[in-house]
Amino acid sequence: MREIEVSRLTEVIEKLCIEANEHLPEDVKDAIKTCRACEDGEIAKGVLDNIIENFDIADSENVPICQDTGMACVFLEIGQDVHFTGGDLNDAINEGVRRGYDKGYLRKSVVKDPVRRGNTGDNTPAMIYTEIVPGDQVKVTVGPKGFGSENMSQIRMFKPSAGLQGIKDFILEAVETAGPNPCPPMVVGVGIGGTFDKCALLAKKALMRPLNTENPDPYYADLEKEMLERMQHVSFIDEDTMIIIEASLETEFDWLEAYGYEITKVKKYKTNQHVFVQRVLEK
Repeated sequence: MREIEVSRLTEVIEKLCIEANEHLPEDVKDAIKTCRACEDGEIAKGVLDNIIENFDIADSENVPICQDTGMACVFLEIGQDVHFTGGDLNDAINEGVRRGYDKGYLRKSVVKDPVRRGNTGDNTPAMIYTEIVPGDQVKVTVGPKGFGSENMSQIRMFKPSAGLQGIKDFILEAVETAGPNPCPPMVVGVGIGGTFDKCALLAKKALMRPLNTENPDPYYADLEKEMLERMQHVSFIDEDTMIIIEASLETEFDWLEAYGYEITKVKKYKTNQHVFVQRVLEK
């Protein structure tokens, strides 16, 4: 059994909260630059030029890419041979978020109560997701999620008779309904299967995948390509503003009687708060 002090988690999460808000990973930068190179619309080209300039400045000056620095979503893959010591795990995670948002001068947007409001003042509590995996390591992923994109999320439960066409139609419906509100360019994460809550989590996990990868199942990899192509042609009042760089899809075992599906739209390419940054605690 490997023992890990929870204070190590606090330190890692503090750093990741700042890093995720200031620096885009290379696969994201490459996707934006590739999109700019093939873009024909004048408005879209201007927007992409501003985005590229913005993340270059953020890199060089170590400042947040966007004023919306999001709600901290923390994913832990915990080896089954790990034992945390020295305090409460959730407290340690939230302390890391608190320090990161304070030291990084990041906007604090989380409220104490969803109805009665009242800012907590430190961007806690974080959204915490844990998964037990084989081994004795801990993988930490931090994704500060802005709500311009989060508010565009949708979920729908299907009867089996809806079939694949029903899923495709819903993806396009969700994209069209959201329009430019999630701040293009966007990544669309799709979850299919599982329970209501599992499906939404799958959609979020789809956003964590590197952009130069695809679903390992060739069937769903082809579906990703098809839907990305079709989403690019969804009509808006100003078609120049609609840019979707990636569509990622994750699936889960499903009941024969129910079909769950969820789509999350993320302005991952415009603002770094939507970039998931990972770190593994080594021995």
